[in-house]
Amino acid sequence: MTYDALLLLSFGGPEGPDQVRPFLENVTRGRGIPPERLDAVAEHYHHFGGVSPINRLNREIIAAVETEFALTGIDLPVYFGNRNWHPMAEDTVAAMKADGVRNALVFPTSAWGGYSGCRQYHEDIARARAAVGEGAPQLTKLRQYYDHPLMVDAFADAIRAAIGRLPADRRAGARVVFTAHSVPVSADEAAGPPSAGGHLYSRQVTEASRLCAAAAGVDEFDVVWQSRSGPPQIPWLDPDICDHLEALAEAGVDAVVICPVGFVSDHLEVVWDLDTEAVEKAQELGIALERAGTPGADPRFARLVRTLVEERTVGTAPLRLGSEPAFGTTVDGTPCNPGCCEPPVRRRPA
Repeated sequence: MTYDALLLLSFGGPEGPDQVRPFLENVTRGRGIPPERLDAVAEHYHHFGGVSPINRLNREIIAAVETEFALTGIDLPVYFGNRNWHPMAEDTVAAMKADGVRNALVFPTSAWGGYSGCRQYHEDIARARAAVGEGAPQLTKLRQYYDHPLMVDAFADAIRAAIGRLPADRRAGARVVFTAHSVPVSADEAAGPPSAGGHLYSRQVTEASRLCAAAAGVDEFDVVWQSRSGPPQIPWLDPDICDHLEALAEAGVDAVVICPVGFVSDHLEVVWDLDTEAVEKAQELGIALERAGTPGADPRFARLVRTLVEERTVGTAPLRLGSEPAFGTTVDGTPCNPGCCEPPVRRRPA
């Protein structure tokens, strides 16, 4: 198939104080989240002036991809759409139709399997095409890329740089801790097609952490979780990063490098949960803490996008380092495997 555009599909975020509450209502629609919980999360955004960095960071990625395409002779315009805030995917796909786009590739800003990391992007695609109706362009989502060598190399360099920023007398004993967004345990159990055995998301995160640690020359590391948002009676993947910092302090660790391996860019879950809450916890515990950067701003990330596009346009071999499956490629928003990454069952808080 010939493709005539690329759509970068992401989560979205507010770009002003008056957008924070409507954005959060979009994110949590149908989940029965109490208003007071939304108020608490809204304060995280207002701490940064009511602006999430995610849209700006995605526009920077798009500019870098456009430059990469121009340098390598790829003639594909790049569009930008979101799940939860403007530019909404439905509006972007309508603009693509108006521009004459017929068959487009979709690059999601999640590298992972699981419902939130993969299948929900298929649902976004299907919903946007249905909203546009007849003549909507066909949209083919690119595969999961959690173990792409360019992303692994970028994280490895960021880990080494973060270790180098620690006080010289603490570097030798520093602990490297990888973090990714927590999800309900039930959602992780359903991640991947039944034939893959479940837990695909946590397995991919663990393998990506191992690959990045090895590339950085790190022998020992931990994998923990962050940013859980559900009611306390529902089990989520743990330990949480701040709880883990307490455990490390009790074990005598006085220096930590956090690598947010589960995130493409320094959006709110990184700058609040790690650069704010985890930093405050580390200061309280007397731990020297440095945070490794994310790969989205690295020039290698635009090259990563190009290689994923070339897998579909010219049939180049996938660049992969891991042994866990990397699914996710499909046309028009249909699940890529029967029963794959079923949506979590939403339970209202008791």
